Amino acid sequence: MALAARPWSLLPVGCSAARGLRLPAGAAGSRGQRVPWRLGASEVMGNSGTFKRSLLFSALSYLGFETYQVISQAVLVHAAAKVFKIEEVLEQADYLYESGETEKLYQLLTQYKESEDAELLWRLARASRDVAQLRGTSEEEKKFLVYEALEYAKRALEKNESSFAAHKWYAICISDVGDYEGIKAKIANAYIIKEHFEKAIELNPKDATSIHLMGIWCYTFAEMPWYQRRIAKVLFATPPSSTYEEALGYFHRAEQVDPNFYSKNLLLLGKTYLKLHNKKLAAFWLTKAKDYPAHTEEDKQH
Repeated sequence: MALAARPWSLLPVGCSAARGLRLPAGAAGSRGQRVPWRLGASEVMGNSGTFKRSLLFSALSYLGFETYQVISQAVLVHAAAKVFKIEEVLEQADYLYESGETEKLYQLLTQYKESEDAELLWRLARASRDVAQLRGTSEEEKKFLVYEALEYAKRALEKNESSFAAHKWYAICISDVGDYEGIKAKIANAYIIKEHFEKAIELNPKDATSIHLMGIWCYTFAEMPWYQRRIAKVLFATPPSSTYEEALGYFHRAEQVDPNFYSKNLLLLGKTYLKLHNKKLAAFWLTKAKDYPAHTEEDKQH
């Protein structure tokens, strides 16, 4: 690299080039005596054609290195700008989500649907699902959006398996798709859903939503109708099962992590206590659900 960076060092200009050469013993001579050994131009320059080619090669190598450095710096600048752009989009997306601007959020994120960023992709999965649940969405559009959401969630998980949110939204989207694929697929998917909810909780034990969703999974299989249980037993050697006590444990755990974070968690605490015949505690949690400030359409329904 030093050779490529300093091509001029090859040039034997004046005596400075000769200083670097080691002369044979006695070659320097003494005052008044003839010096029998002289350094000719051919010894310094070598073959003229070879020297020129060497010089040209060194110059080209130097230019190539400089070009490489310029390109590398440009790539780094572009990558940094891309990261900054994604961060900016994520900030806008989170603001729109908190503001309840579901359709604007979807429009924003679909501009980046080819992104390789897991954080953006799981947010896009969530936005697709939220649009599917709007009252004005037709059944045909809803089905399209549900499957679209699953694709985005799947890509998010492929890009980053360490993202708790990618696991969470992948599980949610698989559950939604089950509504279109029949009871057999729905029961088969239950194992996958549980696995991803558990992984999300493992990756982030402080995410109240993942814990709440695990509670819903338990509640759903605790109240599974008898005919679905029969189908499950026919189709699977060990069908998924759970209890209301398990569900209650998850709902309380979610509430401990983030009190009053979600109206549905309050509602399901009340409903689970009703299933367990504890009317006093059921009334307590159902009252909290009724008095919860309704920020979204879902809150109003609850």
